[in-house]
Amino acid sequence: MIRAAQRAETPITVPTVVVLEWWRGQHPGPVKELLLGCSIEPLNEALSRVAGLAVAAIPGAGHIDAVVMASAALRGDVVYTGDMTDMQALGTHFQSVKVLSI
Repeated sequence: MIRAAQRAETPITVPTVVVLEWWRGQHPGPVKELLLGCSIEPLNEALSRVAGLAVAAIPGAGHIDAVVMASAALRGDVVYTGDMTDMQALGTHFQSVKVLSI
């Protein structure tokens, strides 16, 4: 999927909190290689506020998932995930974000 996005010159954005989640307890090799072709988006106050509103609105919403969805909503992006249940729940708050399963 990443190779296809790169061939199509479609930018891939990864919020910094996702790097934190991927990196913990793992050998960084595969993640480090994956991130080479991505734009890493810092967590700023505006993004934090949008994500915080989603956490408040969706019972049980995770903070990192909320940041991912807020990030995508602010850019009009698509989210690819292996966790459809949580992202679809957040999708009720971020209705403009298309969520696709990997």
